[in-house]
Amino acid sequence: MKAKSKATKLITSTDSEKLTELFVDGLKDIYWAEKHLAKALPKMAKAATSDELKSAFETHTTETETHVTRLEEIFGLIGKKAQAKKCAAMEGLLEEGNEVIDSTEKGTMVRDCGLIMAAQKVEHYEIASYGTLRNIARTLGHADAADLLQITLDEEGTTDHLLTELAETYVNEEASAE
Repeated sequence: MKAKSKATKLITSTDSEKLTELFVDGLKDIYWAEKHLAKALPKMAKAATSDELKSAFETHTTETETHVTRLEEIFGLIGKKAQAKKCAAMEGLLEEGNEVIDSTEKGTMVRDCGLIMAAQKVEHYEIASYGTLRNIARTLGHADAADLLQITLDEEGTTDHLLTELAETYVNEEASAE
């Protein structure tokens, strides 16, 4: 607990402004990422072989649209206009998903396995982003924003666990038999 109070005492007004700038930049980045993911998920759902994976992608599309709306609310809470900044990481991750679709045979569990791999990379990026943003929000005293970021972080974790469960339950085994 002492380490936290020492760190808090070391933050100056200039540091706080720099941290706020970093926070807003991170929000812009994940806002772009979520908006583009919302467009990519229906393509992934269409490409999926199993009904369970299709359903997971469809459910996450709806959740992702909610994440976009939630981010817009967070921008409002901190007095900033919701703006997107191109997220090179998400752009690359979504391209990997497209490569899986292009390089695997339609109607195969190998494709589903690849789609799960691509989707989990996206989830892990989002989990890292939301966790860091939540922590910065707390440090800056944006408790309401931190609470909203935690809700999204929890949802991303749930999606990641569902994808793992699908892979472990049957997708990987069926893919190895093809």
